[in-house]
Amino acid sequence: MASGVKKAAPDSIIDMLPIADGGEGTMDCMIEAVGGHIVTVSIHDPLGNARDARYGLLVDGTVVIEAAEANGLELIERDERNPLLMNTVGVGELIVHALDAGHTSFIIGIGGSGTNDAGIGMLYALGVRLLDVNGNELEPLPLSLSQLFTLDCSQLHPNLRLTTMHIATDVSNPLCGEQGATAIFGPQKGVRSEWIDSLDQGFRQLSVVIDRQFGISTADMPGAGAAGGMGAAFVGVLGAKLGRGIDIILEMTDFNRRAKAADLIFTGEGKTDTQTLQGKAVYGVVVRAKTLGTPVICVSGSYGSDVEDLYDMGLDAMLSIVPGPVSLEQSLLHAKAYIVQTCFQAMRIFLAGQRQ
Repeated sequence: MASGVKKAAPDSIIDMLPIADGGEGTMDCMIEAVGGHIVTVSIHDPLGNARDARYGLLVDGTVVIEAAEANGLELIERDERNPLLMNTVGVGELIVHALDAGHTSFIIGIGGSGTNDAGIGMLYALGVRLLDVNGNELEPLPLSLSQLFTLDCSQLHPNLRLTTMHIATDVSNPLCGEQGATAIFGPQKGVRSEWIDSLDQGFRQLSVVIDRQFGISTADMPGAGAAGGMGAAFVGVLGAKLGRGIDIILEMTDFNRRAKAADLIFTGEGKTDTQTLQGKAVYGVVVRAKTLGTPVICVSGSYGSDVEDLYDMGLDAMLSIVPGPVSLEQSLLHAKAYIVQTCFQAMRIFLAGQRQ
């Protein structure tokens, strides 16, 4: 984008701000935008295999975790994906490492999840034990939830009481029901249709326990179903604050000041579609830029026919980078050149308008 703008306006001053919305790339974007370094930790993947994972430590001491580093869908080969046997223990292990190092401020992006355990694996790694009605300990696996009666937090990591957690998500689905975590996102993680009702019932049982023990209702809470229900565990048990990932990140990167100083904003994504309107990065940029009076151009690989609402929200132009009928493979292969040319043309049009 910057190359295309410079090609059209060599004297322009460009402020490049990497952003993400809580999914993959959030950690690297935050470090590039704010400053910091990567910490590498040995953890367990969703099937319990040892692997290395990373978290970011910003210059102000804030820990940035991408849950997908430990429970991402891409970590497990397609033929090995069995959500009944997969959990989020690795996510908890990342948090434990940062807690043991004395860190107390966390931003945790939970997009890109490959698990559907409502975060009980993560809670287990932090010291929570799952008990049935007879006080017997349950395994931290999805099917255990239907037998859950108590969350024993007596061994919860002691540093958590000093900790603030901001959970960044890009979806607003509740924990349970037809729009819940299992029904909407389960199939892409390997949940079979005949498992959905029983898994959803387990999630509902967890919400009953959380409500009884912590006084927080998570079954219908927007965002509680994010990351296979992990949002519910963070908010209901750990007292974390759940928010749109893009809003959290724009605040951290001082977006408002930087955008207000700009004459024009370029943003973009792979495909702009209805998911964009649910709180993706482009949506966050457009909504904020409108309040600041700064025009925005969205440059994407492609866009759907049902995203005109973005114009009402403040978007000034939406452009596809492809120069004509091309295959997806060709578009990906030449994406950089296409983006440069599209931004060059967009900038020339903007400059022409400025001269009038």
